[in-house]
Amino acid sequence: MSYIPFPQISPEIFAIDLFGMTFALRWYAVAYIVGLIGGWRLVLDTQKRGHLWNGPPPMTADQVERLLTWVILGVILGGRFGFVLFYQPGFYLQNPGAILRVWEGGMSFHGGFLGVVVAGMIFCRREGIPMLKAADVMALAAPLGLFLGRVANFINAELWGRPTTMPWGVAFPGDAAQTCPGVAGICARHPSQLYEALLEGLLLGAVLLWLAYRRGWLKWPGALTGLFVAGYGAARFAVEFVRQPDAQFITDGNPLGLALQVGGYGLTMGQILSLPMVAVGIWLILRARPA
Repeated sequence: MSYIPFPQISPEIFAIDLFGMTFALRWYAVAYIVGLIGGWRLVLDTQKRGHLWNGPPPMTADQVERLLTWVILGVILGGRFGFVLFYQPGFYLQNPGAILRVWEGGMSFHGGFLGVVVAGMIFCRREGIPMLKAADVMALAAPLGLFLGRVANFINAELWGRPTTMPWGVAFPGDAAQTCPGVAGICARHPSQLYEALLEGLLLGAVLLWLAYRRGWLKWPGALTGLFVAGYGAARFAVEFVRQPDAQFITDGNPLGLALQVGGYGLTMGQILSLPMVAVGIWLILRARPA
């Protein structure tokens, strides 16, 4: 069976020891930082191009900078509490102190998305900014962070896919990745992180940028937000078919890790959380009007 060996890339860019403690800069942290800064610069650029809007742009440069702070809080708090509530509520109910141990991992995109929605709504109400117009530029900036985050997931050799015999399957390191029932020898898996990076990041981002800068979609408040929400939901729903399910859902009678199943068919937790996004996104696109 042909497969691609996992590249020898360390999750840490560099590490230093100070006063008996090790401080490391990881690719995942850089992905967050570059994604947030790049998104901030993109939002600023849209506010400088008056022709993209019907009327004046909705935010000043100072407001965009303050919005960045709110988005950071929304991503971190929402992502963490989303993971706690959606994926391991029983464990964290018994171990509430573990909720604060974010360095051990455990972030949910769907939770982070809801966190940003809540943070954005509060910010817009405080600043008197039209919510849908602000949401549109935030949606425009989001795919960059998604792309970088998924690439960082790949470098970290985490969130890999199900076993595959496809020639582009990757032999991820570690006992967990190499434990594949029914597979003798090296276990190759779908690089589902890269599938998501391409669909949620590059493809969706390119379409949103084209529609915003070339087709005037920023003049239709809510349209870009709807496309982002529906596009992400559809991409995540599709990739879930080849993504390794969350371990807490896998049992002997449920090897596919379905969170909801009837008669042997069902949905993963990622698919359950993505379907409402598709519905809401389509609704936003259909109700968008020039403003």
